[in-house]
Amino acid sequence: MNIYKSAFLVFILISEGLSAHCQGPDSDLKLWYQQPAERWVEALPVGNGRLGAMIFGGPASEEIQLNENSVWAGQPNRNDNTAALEALPEVRKLIFEGKYQEAQDLANDKIISKRSHGMPYQTIGSLHLNFPGHENYTNYYRELNLDKAVATTRYQWNDVTYERQVYASYPDQVLIFKLTASSPKSINFSARMDRPGPAETQIESPDKLVFFGVTSDHDGVQGAGKFEAQCKIVTSDGTVSSAGDSISVASASEVIIYISMASNFNNYKDISGDEKMRASAYLEKALEKSEASILMDHIQDFRQYFSRVAIDLGNTPSSEKPTDVRIREF
Repeated sequence: MNIYKSAFLVFILISEGLSAHCQGPDSDLKLWYQQPAERWVEALPVGNGRLGAMIFGGPASEEIQLNENSVWAGQPNRNDNTAALEALPEVRKLIFEGKYQEAQDLANDKIISKRSHGMPYQTIGSLHLNFPGHENYTNYYRELNLDKAVATTRYQWNDVTYERQVYASYPDQVLIFKLTASSPKSINFSARMDRPGPAETQIESPDKLVFFGVTSDHDGVQGAGKFEAQCKIVTSDGTVSSAGDSISVASASEVIIYISMASNFNNYKDISGDEKMRASAYLEKALEKSEASILMDHIQDFRQYFSRVAIDLGNTPSSEKPTDVRIREF
């Protein structure tokens, strides 16, 4: 999500009179909506600095678009213009003489890169969850709780209340996707992954999906950034099975999906890392803890930074409206 757009949303919430004490479980500091996201910019972001996700919140078809901060197109390469150093004094001289167009032309020829202008950031891909029959939902609600850094989707279908929570833990370096229902054995869905570029899916076990690939070429630079995402599905009951490139869950009361991601990036000139080993290590360590412990550690870690400042500008009637309505009326 664009950082300026995020800051603007928070500014609107505070400037319209939202109580923004960033302490405790009852904070009103939230972005909330009454419909799923239809576009990427409407999805809710979570992240821990290394991992990130955009959650669309679709009841029947959920998409969690995944990112890892070292996944870029191409590979480490030099794109500097070797004539730049020699040309710099002449460019300066032309500027001081007021010959700006000549200085610009010389800089374009001798300083600007002839090869590429940087590699673009790329998504690892999206995790898709499909819930049969959930198109006819009611009482829809989704939010991003800025006090806890947890995104929640909630709705009703067939008199059952379904809830999903997503967060990105920094202490445990995994994304957690938790699904619950008000009625036992009511969770049924299938899970698969895809991305805009080439990638492969491997079902390592009936409850573990592995998604891996190589970043795309760009500006003549061959893609060589390798990445891997591992999704482990843990259920309290019900059954978990696999077919083709997807995993299905049937008749579960609670489901926790652990998502681990990593790349082969070591530094700006070294991409010899082992993405599979890294992703596996993050996942295996997280699985040693309960989800409740991961969530508690996540909130404590997040709040030590987020709760350093508190401001209360009072409340206005606008605080009772969904975030998209408040932005539209601002």
